[in-house]
Order: sequence, then structure tokens, then C-alpha cells
Amino acid sequence: MQKKVIAAGHICLDVTPIFSQGKVDQLGDILQPGKLIHMNPADVHTGGSVANTGLAMKVLGADVSLMGKIGDDAFGNMVLNVLKEYDAEKGMLVVEGDATSYSVVLAVPGIDRIFLHCPGANDTFTAADIPQDQVAQAALFHFGYPPLMKQMYQNNGAELVKILKMAKDAGAATSLDMAAVDPSSEAGQADWAEILAQAIPHIDFFVPSVEELCFMLDKERFADWQERAKGRDITEILDMEQDVKPLADRCMELGAKVLLIKCGAPGIYYRTADKSHLQTVGAKAELNADAWADKEGFERSYVPERILSGTGAGDTSIAAFLTAMLEGYSPEKCMQLATATGASCVAAYDALSGLKSFEELNAKIEAGWPKNK
Repeated sequence: MQKKVIAAGHICLDVTPIFSQGKVDQLGDILQPGKLIHMNPADVHTGGSVANTGLAMKVLGADVSLMGKIGDDAFGNMVLNVLKEYDAEKGMLVVEGDATSYSVVLAVPGIDRIFLHCPGANDTFTAADIPQDQVAQAALFHFGYPPLMKQMYQNNGAELVKILKMAKDAGAATSLDMAAVDPSSEAGQADWAEILAQAIPHIDFFVPSVEELCFMLDKERFADWQERAKGRDITEILDMEQDVKPLADRCMELGAKVLLIKCGAPGIYYRTADKSHLQTVGAKAELNADAWADKEGFERSYVPERILSGTGAGDTSIAAFLTAMLEGYSPEKCMQLATATGASCVAAYDALSGLKSFEELNAKIEAGWPKNK
């Protein structure tokens, strides 16, 4: 029987204006006060962890139920219409009077994305919105983007911990993805180091980006990265030994079992705990602790056929990793499929159009698909 998956948490509508200009070096080369910028038609699609990771897992063949919260407004109807195309709308809570979350994604060619985000109904999502009878049937419970959901970071993350414990108590493996934090927002003032200290013991697969993780665990280091990057993508200046591994060490000290740190275009760093810790992963996932124990490495990304937008690349990489894990692939193959999926994703403006089946990806890999150096 196919293992059941729940993808819960943040969902929104993404509006991506398509720039007609080619690659630029500085944001100010295009975005200037008073300037009229000629644009191509906008790309409008669902976004957030629930849509990006959940639907990607569904596209890749997993049995996924989506759980999120939207408003009874025009944006909410657009979200539902997209989800209906994948027969995935049944888990959405439509709340009268609430606004549907949206993001305007500024994907300027050559510049890392900028998100103008309204959290909307995501701010009221709680454990009570998750049907326990469905959790009881799930082998994997994936939750995404707590920094963009007010109830998840208030009270030192008590509601987030409650959700993760509920899934663990039901025998499901748990996975958690994060999101960028606006330092000037309420979420930016939360004690994320304490929230992670409370949450990580209940997480089986922790899959943040390196920027998100550093901001939460080491703000001084994060400020240093920003200074060193001088406006460039932070991942371009990172050193694995000096910058990434110390963050991984901290996560492992907090009780991480399987850790993936997304490092943007270069690839994904991964580390796993010892066998005894992996034996506490949710039993329904049927993880082979012997095969997964004591792994560490950096999986470099594959060279994409083209790059249109990075939107959803991290989410779909995690979708491929989790799907492959549930299908019993080795950790090494899971990492290959994760980075291969990320490289496929960036060839489209949305998160799903560029995805390929594992069969197609394995064929490309075996044919010598080159990796970034």
C-alpha cells in the first residue's frame, strides 16, 4: 500500500511579473523611482509550502493530502481552481472574512528573488485545523513556513510544537521546512533559537535554507554574511567548513535526525544522526536506520537546461527528497533526485511545470548530466 502524506502549513497565491530585460548586475539597474518598466505578462500560480511541496510530491507520484487556510475572496478562488486541477482542494479551509495570503515575487534576471508578502489566513492556522483522523493514517507529516504563520512563532512556538507532537504521537514521520524572516516584522523579533530548541526534538527531517537557519541561530554570523556578500546572493560566498557546518553542528546538538540545509544554486548540505537516533523516526515511514545513519556530504546541483525563475526550487527539491525516501531509495539517491528536481524546477516560472518523473531524472543522471562546479 502506498504511504500517505500530509502537507500542511502555509499556502498563498504567487504573482510573478515577468521582466522583459536580460540579466542585470544590480537591482537598481531596473528598479528606479519614477521609472516605467515594460513587462511581459505576469505568471500567477499557487505558492507556499503546501502548494509547492505538496503538489510537487503529488506530481512525483506520492499520495498527498493538502491542508491549508484561505479566505473566501478572489485570490482564494484562484487558489482553489489551481488545486482542483490536481484533485487536491479538499483539505483547504475556506474562512469567511479572512484574506487569502499572496506574494508578489520580483524575479529580476540575475538577482535573487524579492517577495512582497501578505500572510492572510495563514496567521490564524492552528493545530485545531488539522483533522487528527487523517494524521493517524499518514506515514509522513510535512509542515512548512512557520515564520509566515503568526500562531506558529508566538509563545516560543508552542503551537508548532503541539502540531509536531500530534503527528509524532500518531506514528508519522515529521518534516519541517522554514521560510525567510523579515527582521523588522513580529516574526523577526521572535526567539527562533528557542523555538528551534523546542521543535527540533520532534522533527525527523529538518530542511531549512542556509540563510533562514543562520538568521535563526546566529544573527551575528548572518550579519557577517551580508557584509561579505555586498548585495550578491549570500550562497555565492559561503564556505562549507567555516559557514555551513557550524550551523549543522548546532542542529545536531539540538536533536536533529536527518538534516538538509539548502544552499541555493550550489546545492544541498546533508547530515544524519546515528542509528539509535534514527530509530526514533516515525515508524510508518519505514526508514532503514542502518542505511541512513552517520551520513554527511554536499550534493552539488545539476546544471539546468535554462533558468527562468528560482521560485519553488527549494520546495520541490524537498518534495523529491521526501518522496524518494518514502519509496525506499538510498540517502545518496534521494539527494541526487532532490538536486535534479531543483534544477528542473528553475526551467519554468512556476514551481511545477518543469518537474520530471524519477524515471526521467535517473535517465538524465545516468547519461552524465553535469553538475555545477
